[in-house]
Amino acid sequence: MKTLIFNGSPRKNGNTAALIQALSERLGGEIKVVRAYDCDVRPCIDCRYCWKNRGCSIKDGMQEIYKDIDEADNIVIASPVNFSELTGQLLAVLSRLQTYWCAKYLRKEEPVSKPKRAGVILVRGGSGPQKLNAIDTAKMILGDISATVCGVVVAENSDAVPSVQQEGVLEAIYALADALKQG
Repeated sequence: MKTLIFNGSPRKNGNTAALIQALSERLGGEIKVVRAYDCDVRPCIDCRYCWKNRGCSIKDGMQEIYKDIDEADNIVIASPVNFSELTGQLLAVLSRLQTYWCAKYLRKEEPVSKPKRAGVILVRGGSGPQKLNAIDTAKMILGDISATVCGVVVAENSDAVPSVQQEGVLEAIYALADALKQG
């Protein structure tokens, strides 16, 4: 089983990384983490190459990520929440998944060689009422690459209590890992 995790956190040892670690330990198999703040991937420039062609006209680190997506059984998007959304750098990387949307809706092709299972992990520094647009954004992106979302985990108020110490969060991470293993 291969899992590809997109990590949208700028902090290498923060709350998002701790939840990714917990998921990885429970999940097992081959796991690759793409750290949005460290990878050599530029954002989409809307050149429209992918309207008629597979892949992307920009030749950078995304070429390897496309291969990893195709080979993966599971894809997870993990991110802190900034202004109700995934982090900007993660959105820049994920903008390059436009080619999968184009495959489905413009080129009328299957975007990937096999369907995927998926998950979403979000970490909020605060608490209180807030619409989490990040959930809808992540689900939409995952759907465009034929990934079925098996679970969403949201850790709240991580500025006050580390995400792995919050009641119910690790249990939700383990449930997500178990759902991803079903396949």
